[in-house]
Amino acid sequence: MRRSVGVRWWRRGRGAGFGAWLLRGPSQVMFLADAWTGAVFCCALATVDWRYGGYALGGAVLGTATARLLHVARDRVEQGLEGFNSCLFALCLAVFLDPSRLSTLLLAAAGCVVTAVATAAVVRLLSVWHLPSLTLPYCLLASAVTVAAPAFGRIWPHGGSLAALPHAASGPSVPQPGDLWRAFFRNVSQVFFLDEWYVGALLLAGLFLASRPAGLVACAGSATGVLTAWALGAPTARIADGSMGYNAVLVALALCGVFLTAAPATLLYALLGAATATAVTPAVAHLLAPSGGHAFTWPFVLTTLGFLTAARSFPRLTGRTPAPDGLPPHQSGTPAPAA
Repeated sequence: MRRSVGVRWWRRGRGAGFGAWLLRGPSQVMFLADAWTGAVFCCALATVDWRYGGYALGGAVLGTATARLLHVARDRVEQGLEGFNSCLFALCLAVFLDPSRLSTLLLAAAGCVVTAVATAAVVRLLSVWHLPSLTLPYCLLASAVTVAAPAFGRIWPHGGSLAALPHAASGPSVPQPGDLWRAFFRNVSQVFFLDEWYVGALLLAGLFLASRPAGLVACAGSATGVLTAWALGAPTARIADGSMGYNAVLVALALCGVFLTAAPATLLYALLGAATATAVTPAVAHLLAPSGGHAFTWPFVLTTLGFLTAARSFPRLTGRTPAPDGLPPHQSGTPAPAA
């Protein structure tokens, strides 16, 4: 008689248990499948408010558990790929709504389950073009909730709508040294919606814990975001709070070492993408101004998908020889990582 084998909650090594799968969800926000990094990320969030760490981990738990119950491919569940969008969604609600309200908790729980379904739909759709889903499922649901929330009194904790018309940039645009180093770290912390510089420092520590190259690329992306925002004349306050440069960090990581092989050429390409995402961020915020102007990670998603699609025409980046339209490319080297 064959003995059934259940899911273990924690195992070390390649065959890690369900507990490790859950912690990989938060770490996958930064493209890492490392449980210890996920734990550091949750602790970093908890330094601001323990509920933020709880919402992030709880979101990853619900997203991962839903995917497993629906029999999503085991490798995706094990690597935390079914937990990071739900992690971001739950944390988003905790930050922008009141984390102490029962309605926020229930909405986050229901939304995380829906996020698992949205993730499957987006993965299926983008697989046609061999593109990754990134944080698109989270962006879609977060934007939908932001638009709809003011219509529901039990959900919206604020007195009125956050809608505002776009306006011209104002305020000083010459940052001081203190603004620059804070912006460098806040570009990382704003990936998780927080503007505390020490959270960014802890998140970077988690990155370096798992991968030194990833940590260095994240630093380069953050610096590029700061320099681009300054060069374009962004207000110092926007540069210093990290809201201009956080998408640059994600784009740099995605384009150098994750979906394109890390190399000098791809690093330059990634930093170009980081600068582009920084410029796109206020454009997206202005487009979404009627719903509060939250850009979320839309600039990262749009920039990364565009640059990954374009990279197929550049053999220097992908090691593939471009083919005529409608024909598959000829591989002349190691293929890029699968989406």
